[in-house]
Amino acid sequence: MKTIETIYAPKAVGPYSQGILANDTLYVSGQIPFDPQTNQLISLDIKDQTKQSLTNILAIVEAAGLKKENIVRCGVFMTDLNEFSKMNEVYSEFFGQLKPARAAVEVRRLPKDVFIEIDAIAVK
Repeated sequence: MKTIETIYAPKAVGPYSQGILANDTLYVSGQIPFDPQTNQLISLDIKDQTKQSLTNILAIVEAAGLKKENIVRCGVFMTDLNEFSKMNEVYSEFFGQLKPARAAVEVRRLPKDVFIEIDAIAVK
């Protein structure tokens, strides 16, 4: 196993890693919509938050030597599923023709009171 870390995604602030590469599989920890340079929330808009969370995931994927096309599954955690269509619009734009498996659930609360957190699994 190899720990994956990059300055292009928010630093892990607890007892976890940004990503773990085990054999040919990369497990990316949930990414919240923080700018990795400022460690601050980028916006209160769900579209902006979705894009930043996905951008953070891609930075970790690329740090492991993989590409967006290697992402096979995402988990989407939202505090308000009424915003699902807005999230889905940005998610669809980000992945284009690629359609990883996905689960999307509403949760009561997320770290730092963000609206969304996304995790991912990528395979070589």
